[in-house]
Order: sequence, then structure tokens, then C-alpha cells
Amino acid sequence: MTLSDSDRELVVAELGRDPTRAEEALFENLWSEHCAYRSSQPLLTAFDGDGEHVVVGPGDDAAVVALPGDAGETETWITMGIESHNHPSFVDPYDGAATGVGGIVRDTLSMGAYPIALADCLYFGDFDREHSRYLLDGVVEGISDYGNSIGVPTVGGSTQFHADYEGNPLVNVACVGLLDADRLVTADAKEVGNELVLVGNATGRDGLGGASFASEDLDEDAETEDRPAVQVGDPYTEKLLVEANEELVDGDLVEAARDLGAAGLGGASSEMVAKGGLGAEIRLEAVHQREPNMNAFEILLAESQERMCYEVRPENVDAVRAVAEKYDLGCSVIGEVTEGNYVCTFEGETVVDAPAEFLGDGAPTNDLPAETPERPERNLPDADLDAAFEAVVGSPNCASKRWVYRQYDHEVGTRTATPPGDDAAVMAIREASGARRERSEGIDEASSDDGETGIGLAVSAGANPNWTDVAPYEGARAVALENATNLAAKGASPLAAVDCLNGGNPEKPEVYGGFSAVVDGLADACSALGVPVVGGNVSLYNDSPSGPIPPTPTLAMTGTKPGYDAPPSALSGEGDLLLVGGPAASALGGSEYLAQVGGSDRFPELPANPAAVVDALREVADGDGTLAVHDVSDGGLAVTLSEMVTAEAGASVELDADDAGPAELLFGELPGRAVVETTAPEAVRDAFDGVAPVTALGSADDSGALDLSVGGASLRRSADEIADLRDVLARELD
Repeated sequence: MTLSDSDRELVVAELGRDPTRAEEALFENLWSEHCAYRSSQPLLTAFDGDGEHVVVGPGDDAAVVALPGDAGETETWITMGIESHNHPSFVDPYDGAATGVGGIVRDTLSMGAYPIALADCLYFGDFDREHSRYLLDGVVEGISDYGNSIGVPTVGGSTQFHADYEGNPLVNVACVGLLDADRLVTADAKEVGNELVLVGNATGRDGLGGASFASEDLDEDAETEDRPAVQVGDPYTEKLLVEANEELVDGDLVEAARDLGAAGLGGASSEMVAKGGLGAEIRLEAVHQREPNMNAFEILLAESQERMCYEVRPENVDAVRAVAEKYDLGCSVIGEVTEGNYVCTFEGETVVDAPAEFLGDGAPTNDLPAETPERPERNLPDADLDAAFEAVVGSPNCASKRWVYRQYDHEVGTRTATPPGDDAAVMAIREASGARRERSEGIDEASSDDGETGIGLAVSAGANPNWTDVAPYEGARAVALENATNLAAKGASPLAAVDCLNGGNPEKPEVYGGFSAVVDGLADACSALGVPVVGGNVSLYNDSPSGPIPPTPTLAMTGTKPGYDAPPSALSGEGDLLLVGGPAASALGGSEYLAQVGGSDRFPELPANPAAVVDALREVADGDGTLAVHDVSDGGLAVTLSEMVTAEAGASVELDADDAGPAELLFGELPGRAVVETTAPEAVRDAFDGVAPVTALGSADDSGALDLSVGGASLRRSADEIADLRDVLARELD
């Protein structure tokens, strides 16, 4: 990839001369789609990033949100960020995924926060393809090796399979951090005369041109030709950097910070001073290097990992150097903040001299044509209930993902109250005070049963490509509602969200039309839910010779609750079973059922009052009589019930098929619904009165089996049979 003729003309006009080689490469990377969001920026104004608890919204390395307590906001804040490492993970699945984890963790560090949780959302081609399994295996190993080594638990996420990811998988990683209100650091340089200090790994030649590489379609030979653009991670250095950063922030030694990601040192340092309305003088030869004879271009743009750029007061430089030495990290004073241009010199020669703001914000946006996606026709096939049940429950998308998350350490840090594999993870934020509330009448409860105080932070992340492939706008709305429902199923109220918007080549009108629709759908749904979208990432040009990916709006959403206790998703075997939040039957568009048996249908009609539905479910989940809660999503009610059954607890369910067919009842994927096991069914009905329908399903028991009766047809599967059906990933990959 090279700087286009039109962009080069703009650069020449601004500089009044031809750019140097280093300048041209720097503009090429910083003005790429990956960095400048040239095709997506006009769409992103649809998102509302403001809210009562938002401290730092979109635009920094990560967003900052205050945790709510009884008397308003606590003095405890969280950071939220999400990034993609899609192209690198295709070329080198292990290092591509590992460095994706490292990058989002450093985004968290740059805000002064300590990382406490990761969530990874992974998308691959059909599971029966050997190449898809190879990519899955490498990506999961890369995430687990890096995340486990740095001591940050991976607590949630999703793993999806769809034929259109075959030539371009997606690896989206979210990170949540924790900080006190007085520890906040931002990325904007503060004062002329302050030093710029590089701390961390030595700079090598890996990752050159990574930003521009991420802004191109993948070619057939990408796995060999583009390997130099993939960074190589070192998690042990990252762990040292995490602890060093904590000490630097504790010591008030840092004025501003930026991690070195896309476009390397050139990207981080120029963006830092541009945000402060200032300039810089950088001495590239001062950068500590791990390879001999590196030139200015390589030092400026290499994306070597585990590096941070800090703005430091001159009197604090020695203290910063001492901290770096304590943790065996490299440390270079590479320049200072100025009032003029962004200037880089190398061995006495000026190789970059340009306005920092023009580097960061000068790229023109693209005005691209878009085609509106077509609505599918309704064409439902006939399918045998037993065969359909086995196909859907045993499909890779609905199968157990234990093979994935068992490789991640979710217990490190001792905060994980609800582990992976549930609707949402719940993290214990013991530092937050004022989170306890008094028990009120009816269904609401005060805090955890064992008297723990503090705030439970629930985390949900994911998207469903089947939904957004068939109906981009409605499917994206469903993704938002699904994540909010996951939080509510644990008794948490949604707080804020970040998104990772993945799409194909935006220059294709049909691709840009679908991408535009998912942006609008996600924005509208989050607005209706009252959830500010406080940050995110855009990844376009996810095309390959096999075609574009489905538009994929990964959403990571947090929510809070008093205490850390949450109802399980597994049945206890002692209560009534109710379906809450919507009708028993729904349309089948975007369902795993149609993906398995064929046919087409319209997308389900979403509730008109999503915030009220989510709040009612939250109230029910926190209720005294609630024994278990599990949301209805991928695979529909049949999969939800199958996941709730254990060897000790079963369910007997009977559904009336007078107004809908068995497929719509069992396999429709309308989000916002959940199955509740309760000893207080009337309290549940009261909570949803005037909000959404409540349907009696039957009862839980100690049979250790699922008995289903639908319109005269019936089936029975034991917990062992269901577990065997759902064990397809482990069966094929172990």
C-alpha cells in the first residue's frame, strides 16, 4: 500500500514540498482506514457517548466510566476498550491474537488503570473446514498464552462460525480496567518542555506497515507475503510493563501516556502532542533498539510490542528511569514537547517536519455509495423435530465453548464471581463503597447473601453474524439487546458499552450498505436501552478472495449490581419454569435452525420497550424466589433448556403449538427473553406486568433429562446425551 495520488497532493500542499520517505510512510499509515476511519467516521456520529457516569468518552485509548453507588457515583472508575487484530490473526494466528491482547491491555494502562478482565470474541469459517480449525487452535493458544502470562483473567466472549469468515477471521478483544478517580491519565500532552520517554521493549523491525496492512483486503498469498507486518509478542515483558506503569502512576510521575500500537512510535507520539495542540522534537537514534543498523523509517513505524510513550516532567525523568530499571525494562528519553511542528531527526538529519494535527486529523473522509440490503422471503422447510434438535443443539455455534475457555485462566486476580460459560461474567469490585442498598418489598434484594459489600461488575461481549447477515439493521439492534439481556440475567443494570465494528471492503456499495445499517442499528438500540457507547474500534477491508465477511458489530457491555451474587444458569430442579420477556414463538430469520436445515425467513420483531424488558428481568434475577436464569439467544429455546439441564436437574416442558409451528417455538432466536426457574412465579409475573409476556413452560425436576412436548410431538434427552451432542469442539480438536 502506498500513499494515493490525491492524498499525496494534500500533503504536498500542506508542507509546501514533496514529503520525505519517512513522512510519506507516516502519512500512509496514519491516514489509513485503520487509523483515520475515513469511511466510517461519517457514520459514527450516530452513537451517543455521553451519560451520567461517563468520565472520558470516545477518542482516547480507552473510555472511563464511574461506577454508580447509592449516593451517585463512587470514587472507583473503570476503563473500557476493545480492539481488532483480524488480518494479523489470519497470517499468524498465534502471534496475531496474542498481540491483540497485549495492545488492548496497554490501552488500559495508558489511562492509569490496572487491567482486571478480558473478553475475546472470535469468528471463523465453517468448523468443518480444516483451515478454520487450524486458525481457531492458533488464536485460542495465542490468547491463552499471553493473557495467562500477564495475569489478566479472560472471563467471557464468544466464538462463532460462518462460511464467510473462511478467508478472513475476526479476533476482537475487550479489556476492562480499574482505577481510582485521582489516578486518571489521558493521552493529550500537557506542557512545552516536558520530556517524551519511551519505556518497555526494544524496537525491532517487526510489524512494519501494520496499520496500512490492516487497511487492505487479504490476498491469497497473505499468509506468507504479509508475515513481516505481524508483530511478535512477549507477555513476560508486558507483565513487567503492567507493574511498572502502576508504580509510575502511583508516584505521579506521568503527565500523559500513549501505548505504541498502530504506526508505532510515529503514531503514538504524534497523536499525543496533536491531542494537546502542541508539537514535538523526536531524536530517533535515541530510541533503544534490538536490531542493528535500523533506519529512521524502521524506528519510526515499527510496531514492536510492549512499549509505552510517556510525557514526563524534566525533574521526574530520573525517577521514571529508576522504575524502568527496577522492572528490567528499556528506557529512552527520545525528545520533548514543543510549540511547533512534529519534527523527527535521525543522526542530525530532519526526516519528518509536519503539523501534528494535520498528521492526525488531516485525512479526508470518504463519501461512499451504499445499497440497502434486501429483506429475505419467508420460505420455511419441513423438518423432523428430533433431527432438527440434534442439528441445532449439536451445531458448532450452539455447542459448548468449554474447549475454548478452559484454556484461559479466569481465576487470576480473585475477582471472578461468575466464570466463563454463563450469560455474563460478574467481577467483584470490592474497592467500591456505597454500593449496598436496602431490601425493598417484593422481588428486589439488597446484596449478596453472604453479606459481601461492594459492586458486582457484569461483563458481556459478542455478536451473531447470522443475525446481521440476514438483517443488518435489526440484527445489530438484536446484538445490543442480547448483551443487555445477558447482564440482566445476572441481576445487573447496563452501564456502558464499547463496540468493534467489522466490515468488508467499504468501496463495494452492498458491503457499505450493510455496514451502515449495523452502525445505525447498534446506535439506535443502545440509545433505546439508555446505554452510552463510550468508545470502540472500526475494522474494514475484511475481504479475501472468498468474499467479504458478514457485517459484524461486536459489542462489549458492562453492568453493575450491589454485591457479587448472581443466579446460575443451571437448573436446581426445584422450581417452576417461565419464559419471560417476549412471546413464546418468533420468526426464524437469522436462526441457527435455518443455517442447519435451509430456508429463509424475516428477522424476529424486537420489543418496542427494550429498556423496560431488561429492567424487569434484572429485578426478577435479583428476586428471593429465583433459582436460575438463562437468556434465550443462539439456537432458541431448545438450546437454552438444553444448557440448563444437568445430571442432577432436569426439566419437563410442554408448549402449545396452536398459534405457531414447533420450529418457531423451539428455535426462534428473538433476544430479550429468558427462562427463569422460580419458586415465586406470581412475583415474576408481577415484575413483567404491562412490560412483556410471561409463558408457563413447565417445571424443573431431579430427572437429569429434558422432556419436551410441542404440539403433539415430543422428545427426551438425558443430560449425558445433550452433553455429548454439545461437545463437538472438544471432540474434533482435542
